[in-house]
Amino acid sequence: MKATRRAVMIAAGSTALLPRFAFSASDPYDIPMQGNARIIHQTDTHAQARPVQFREPSQNIGVGAAKGQAPHFVGHAFLQHYHMAPASRAAHAFTFLDFVKLAQQYGPLGGFAHIKTVIDQLRASAGPGKSLLLDGGDLCQGSGVANLTKGLSMVELGNLLGIDAMTGHWEFTYGQDGVEAIVKALHGKFLAQNVFLSAEAGMMGRPAFNTNSGSVFEPYMIRELGAHRVGVIGQAFPYVPIAHPRRFVPDWRFGIHQANMQKMVNQLREIHKVDAVLLLSHNGMEVDLKLASLVRGIDIVLGGHTHDAVPQPVLVKNPGGTTIVTNAGTAGKFVAVLDLDLAKGKLRDMHYKLLPIYTDMIKPDPLVTAAIEKSEAPYKTMLNEKLAETESLLYRRNNFYGSVDQLIMNAAREEMDAEIAFSPGFRWGNSFLPGTSFTMGDLLSETAITYPMAYTQMMTGSAIKAMMEDVCDNLFNPNPFYQQGGDMIRVGGMNYSCAPGKLIGQRISDIVLDSGKPVEANKSYKIVSWASVSLPQDGKPIWDVVASNLRRHKVVKVVKPNQVKLLGIGSNPGYET
Repeated sequence: MKATRRAVMIAAGSTALLPRFAFSASDPYDIPMQGNARIIHQTDTHAQARPVQFREPSQNIGVGAAKGQAPHFVGHAFLQHYHMAPASRAAHAFTFLDFVKLAQQYGPLGGFAHIKTVIDQLRASAGPGKSLLLDGGDLCQGSGVANLTKGLSMVELGNLLGIDAMTGHWEFTYGQDGVEAIVKALHGKFLAQNVFLSAEAGMMGRPAFNTNSGSVFEPYMIRELGAHRVGVIGQAFPYVPIAHPRRFVPDWRFGIHQANMQKMVNQLREIHKVDAVLLLSHNGMEVDLKLASLVRGIDIVLGGHTHDAVPQPVLVKNPGGTTIVTNAGTAGKFVAVLDLDLAKGKLRDMHYKLLPIYTDMIKPDPLVTAAIEKSEAPYKTMLNEKLAETESLLYRRNNFYGSVDQLIMNAAREEMDAEIAFSPGFRWGNSFLPGTSFTMGDLLSETAITYPMAYTQMMTGSAIKAMMEDVCDNLFNPNPFYQQGGDMIRVGGMNYSCAPGKLIGQRISDIVLDSGKPVEANKSYKIVSWASVSLPQDGKPIWDVVASNLRRHKVVKVVKPNQVKLLGIGSNPGYET
């Protein structure tokens, strides 16, 4: 083990872990093999089968020890930290800067047909039997077609890519039967060491991979890559029954399960004698960084969930040495390539690249293109319905504000006659340039979930503040194990101040309605929201509410966005106006 950790530290001091974005003019995805095993990683594609525009955040604030540390860099601070040139292809892929201009110049990114071409080339250059394709989850949710097929349309595309193993998060919102159908249809393995049967489900003989331990899914797999053995452990999203309706997974219990993780690592190293241990994780990067500091023997964490495109791995010290932590972005914009130099029982070196998938530089795979068209065909009329023309840039990903969510809340307030609106701080969802048509398919890419119903209720000002404090603590709790990912709940019809660096109960202040009147603690207000994890789903889907509004107005324009005044963040590199 000591030899392995020394080798990783040598790699960290070399150029192997530094980002390289000087693509060759002839073939930018011609990546010669630099080792004896190649790992290809994608994550959080959120069912974006076709190329997308996706604006990276201008707010990804780190507080406390996380301030000024990856992944909490945005904009110019990101370019400076990772040595990228302004207005370059890389600057467009990795930051929000000059988004509209550069999007028009460089075009969309991603798309499974383009990803397939890149993956095939990466596999070919590695050589037969020397590569693995790993998917970090959120493959099966995020589009209208995926929602209508319960994720199976995306499993078909994942099989065409050649996914060898995946873990999950939003997949669980299709319910236990839906997950079992996904696992059955997937040609690769579905891995999760941290999902167990409840005691009651175990006594009733519910199905599980291991009835003795109660492990619902296979916790890890071992693959021979050339002359070497690699172990891959799966880590599903730990907070599924909290972040989503518990009724979807009544028999299953989730969590981080640090002790069981260590047990799995020990089995791989001591019993199976693997040469490297990889963790395929959907924890979120902050959780991965902490877990890597506590568990011994993991060589590399392939992370997801928080949608952080981090071009340079982070090295984390722990009692056994050092673990390398990576994260590969979202929406199909990136594919990560890890070339491993393996020896018996150890990782000697690693070369890492996070490749933006520039569609104008890649020939799409015809078989995948045909499969995408086939999956969309039954719903084409619905998906292609033009709802409105865009006059504003629409985007979602930011800690506090997204114009897509403002659009949703403005429509919901108007259609359902509410004074205040809330929208979940989802990090998935595409971006749309001014001057383009906004279709029903586009709206579904922002709203397609299995619990989409809009609802109204009365809430007191004190209840509103308590709810906002709770959500904000999820985002900025100083202990990463209490961070569930996602961004701050969006607000419509009111503005407020937030101090991210303070503790729960002290972050939210100065809540004021659009009229200028303060929100009073003892006064009740009619609110509208959607995607409740506890209320009955007996209203209209939010997409129907918004679509009705857009059909009437025919224009998408965010005139007066609601504001959040941030307090005490100073010159934080995770915030740029």
